[in-house]
Amino acid sequence: MARRSQTNSRSLDREATLHPPWQAFLQPKALVVLLLGFSSGLPLALTGSTLSLWMADRGVDLGTIGLFSLVGLPYVLKFAWAPLVDAIRIPGLTNWLGRRRAWLLATQLALILAILALGSIDPTKTPYLLALVALCVAIVSATQDIAIDAFRVESLGQSDAAAAMSNYVAAYRIAMLSAGAGTVFVVEKFEQTGEASGWFWGYAAMALLMGFGVAATFWAREPAAEPDANPDPDTSPDPDMGENSPTPSARQTSHLVHPSHQIYRALVMPFKEFASKPNWVAILLFVVLFKFGDAFAGAMLSAFALDIGFTKGDYAYVANGVGFPAALLGGVLGGVVAKYCSVPVSLWVAGILQMVSNVVFVALAYTGPEVAYLMGAMGVENLTGGLGTVVFVAYLSSLCQAREFTATQYALLSALSASGRTFLAAASGYLAAAIGWGAFFTATIFAALPGLFMLWWLTRYAHKRAERD
Repeated sequence: MARRSQTNSRSLDREATLHPPWQAFLQPKALVVLLLGFSSGLPLALTGSTLSLWMADRGVDLGTIGLFSLVGLPYVLKFAWAPLVDAIRIPGLTNWLGRRRAWLLATQLALILAILALGSIDPTKTPYLLALVALCVAIVSATQDIAIDAFRVESLGQSDAAAAMSNYVAAYRIAMLSAGAGTVFVVEKFEQTGEASGWFWGYAAMALLMGFGVAATFWAREPAAEPDANPDPDTSPDPDMGENSPTPSARQTSHLVHPSHQIYRALVMPFKEFASKPNWVAILLFVVLFKFGDAFAGAMLSAFALDIGFTKGDYAYVANGVGFPAALLGGVLGGVVAKYCSVPVSLWVAGILQMVSNVVFVALAYTGPEVAYLMGAMGVENLTGGLGTVVFVAYLSSLCQAREFTATQYALLSALSASGRTFLAAASGYLAAAIGWGAFFTATIFAALPGLFMLWWLTRYAHKRAERD
């Protein structure tokens, strides 16, 4: 039966490749993921750059604004409570919508209320309350991300995963733009009419836009449950007990409700199952290093642009006017590459392009503040970055095939992939100050080599293993 289902899946994937590439982006599953991507990206800016702008607009001191960056920690630490999303069934909602959609709806409704509450607080009068509510928004948003990732991985086959991820990345970036520039637009419109609570209405508008995620949750279908590949032999019916013999599911359910067993399966089994993969340590190291060179350079781009003579307006215009559409195009190209190329080939294409793209900033460091050169550099950087993001997320998704632990495993992998951006690139400013911009961006090119080396090692090992088998 398993072989037959695998054969059917492969045949469906082959049939899907016969259709024009653009059709994959319009499939219902891909459109659901697009709406969920918008729902995922919206809260991030509301507790980050938009919140900082609001506080600065109200005259909050810079030290306090800087401390609010810690509100983003739940996005890095979300793997710590991801097992709860895998293990806990929400009363009422789970029976109605299913395991994954219940968590989606619960977090989306909670986000709507939390965003409204955040917008109603005066940052000058009660900054501590603002910090507490912003932290709540971030925690619920990170939990929504856990649920979305699990739903996405479990719902998509190989043929539609790449296109759906392109939709996700594009919608995520559009949501961040909406939560930033869109919120400011609403605030200004209300303040022009003399409305003192313009920021509340800006946040209220974003809470309303969370309705796209709610609509996606009701439109989506709950992922099919994975059959138990290792049934417990003790759960077979006892013929001596007749019709009243406990069924396997009843006995298994009775076994699963034991608290110690639940804790073990929630906290230990996701990591134990992942550790059963061949070369799992090398895989985790590759996940950390793959986008390190890209993150190393990206951490200093704005400071670099201002330091060599560009104005804030020049940089903002180019970053949004050129970088944003280039990133969207890169996401689409990444979906095409991931769809028509094998996983190793896709990763090689993305990794090499990410590494080579940093050459444009080496050149920009020596040409000086020429807007045309900045446009070209930002276009190349965002194009390759968008492509690499889609390909890499598709790879991470392929590593999480144990559906019982999808949320936990993907949360761990995504947190590790962000560690390069969050921790390893923290010294980038000191390095740039010590050696200069030209040498710094040359160093970011070499910083991409460890990730490519790990990719080469994993590809070579897998090839030899396949030959032995």
